[in-house]
Amino acid sequence: MQIRFATDISADEYVRQQAWKDAALDNCPIHRKGGCGFARHGTYSRQTPEGTKIARWHCPDGHIIFSLLPDCLSARLPGSLIDVETAINKVEKAPSQEAAVYGFRIDVGLTGVLRWIRRRLFLINTTLRLLTKLVPALQDCQPSISSFKAALGVEYVLPALRMSAGPYLYVLPPPVGFGPRPQRKKGKKPPFQHKTGTDPPLERE
Repeated sequence: MQIRFATDISADEYVRQQAWKDAALDNCPIHRKGGCGFARHGTYSRQTPEGTKIARWHCPDGHIIFSLLPDCLSARLPGSLIDVETAINKVEKAPSQEAAVYGFRIDVGLTGVLRWIRRRLFLINTTLRLLTKLVPALQDCQPSISSFKAALGVEYVLPALRMSAGPYLYVLPPPVGFGPRPQRKKGKKPPFQHKTGTDPPLERE
């Protein structure tokens, strides 16, 4: 189970400072009175940013491992929340998803990279829609990074939401929240698909 590690440092600073060593979880989240054998359980590594480790604890009675995820890192996705936001922001400003992802993840090809970005778009779109219903101050926002940025007055929206949406983190899906991944409804078009459609095919000479 993931638990928020409140910190305002960046992903790079988290690695450089080895901030997982400062993470602390004094009591078992399940057995508040103790007696369950709750203890620190080392760390696990993440591939990106390179050198990232996450502190964790184990409750033997509950058979649960808890990990403290810093505010800068994505939940259940590699990399940082800023990485996710930067990619989505590019899509929002582009004439089409294909145009936006040009040059992204060239190792997986266009089909793979579109699947990669659409997964993130779907998760963030769901998160923003939920927050417009859960937080009165955000009810007039559109489910887009640009709309939330204007409302919140911050440089990066997703880390700010992790910090401010504490009561809702176990309802919100990843990468911002710690809740379950939402299920797509069959027959629905991918969210954030631009009305202009796909890029036209290249003309052959």
